[in-house]
Amino acid sequence: MLIPTGEIVAEARRLGVGAGAFNVITVEHAEAVVTGAEAAGCAVILQISENAVRFHHGRLAPIAAAARAVAELSTVAVGLHLDHVESDELFDQAAGNGFGSAMYDASKLDYGNNVAATAHAVARGHAAGLWVESELGEVGGKDGAHKPGVRTNPVEAAAYVQATGVDALAVAVGSSHAMTSRDARLDHELIRQLRDAVPVPLVLHGSSGVPDDELRAAVHSGLVKINIGTALNIAFTGAIRAAIERDAQVVDPRKYLRDARNDMAETVAKALRVLTGVQQRTPTGQPHLDGADNHAA
Repeated sequence: MLIPTGEIVAEARRLGVGAGAFNVITVEHAEAVVTGAEAAGCAVILQISENAVRFHHGRLAPIAAAARAVAELSTVAVGLHLDHVESDELFDQAAGNGFGSAMYDASKLDYGNNVAATAHAVARGHAAGLWVESELGEVGGKDGAHKPGVRTNPVEAAAYVQATGVDALAVAVGSSHAMTSRDARLDHELIRQLRDAVPVPLVLHGSSGVPDDELRAAVHSGLVKINIGTALNIAFTGAIRAAIERDAQVVDPRKYLRDARNDMAETVAKALRVLTGVQQRTPTGQPHLDGADNHAA
């Protein structure tokens, strides 16, 4: 069932667990995320980034409709989130395409312009019924202003949240986008300071490079919404490579996309169990993972 993203994050915060938010690029990603969430028995957030929209010829509606349809048929609660939006035009399309939330990313701007642009976006988003996330600090691994080594300042974060009216804040505490190794170390003391300084939920971007013990500790320290993308793509691509190595003559994409979808689903289920502390459980009616070998880490 499709519910507002803010409700999923608020419940996770109330329970002291992490809310997993997973990047969607193809319909197989959306199916895998929901299947994995059903296997773990957890709510989940499907998020589509501005980069993914560009991949789909700049058209939000088709991939949004596919993700929304997958969410509506789920046996667990699913939120739909538009992520890392820099385009005002795209941000304004979110509510009309079924999204309950959007992340407006003005973090490449200096502090004053970030505040002004984000406050304007928040006003528009709230008027449309959106829960709005933004970013302060420079998370490593993205282009432009995103470079390793810059952390979010708690005093500045408190002022930023008050000035912009955002519903959640993505913070820079040691993670990096697009990591393919899991060796990032987070600043847990800074996370606790940020938790105490701001009234809204904290978001971790670049979580694929963070090992399980660090993620557990980060949630305990105060992070709530945990974004994961690259880990799914590692599973997706690894499964396809393995399938083609087994049969170099394969041409039917279903024969390798099934494995890719299964491996991504297992990655999601494992991550959600880490973030929420739940043991493996299968709710009534959850889809079978087709019994394929799972290669995801």
